[in-house]
Amino acid sequence: MKEYTKKQWQRIRIALLLNSDKRNRYIIKHQIFKGVGENFFFQPRVIPSDPKLILFHNNDIVTSNVTFVTHDIFHLGLNQLGQGDFLYYNGCIEIMDNVFIGCNSTILSNVKIGPNAIIGAGSVVTKDVPPNSVVAGNPAKVIGRFDDYVQKRKNFVGSANEIELWDKFEKEKKNFTKM
Repeated sequence: MKEYTKKQWQRIRIALLLNSDKRNRYIIKHQIFKGVGENFFFQPRVIPSDPKLILFHNNDIVTSNVTFVTHDIFHLGLNQLGQGDFLYYNGCIEIMDNVFIGCNSTILSNVKIGPNAIIGAGSVVTKDVPPNSVVAGNPAKVIGRFDDYVQKRKNFVGSANEIELWDKFEKEKKNFTKM
């Protein structure tokens, strides 16, 4: 029977914790990442292969299915070319204060996401994200400013649009449950 290492057991434990609050407490208690600031929220159930190369600051939110790539193993293929010895490549990822990373995004190695940044869902972040920006796409590009987004959300809360959307949602939910 195969024996598992402490890290492997931790990965299994995290994947099995369905409650995100319990998962966050476990990640913090066991110091899974290089560092985690206050008000940290980590929704993914899969931990990156080199979590000690990832540093989170305060008020960071990582939604479901976000992937952190801290390495590549292409040196294995390059070494088969007979053109020299290529080394294993890895790099750090740093997430500054007040960052939101949308679901299904991928963050590559040697990337720093500046403070007050939003990463749109499905984005592939290949280079540093400037402070106070909203980025999206593959590769991720700046599409807006964090402050502008915050202002739009302030204007939206309590507006007629929000009430109309909620009413529409409630009607659709009733229709759905009748099926």
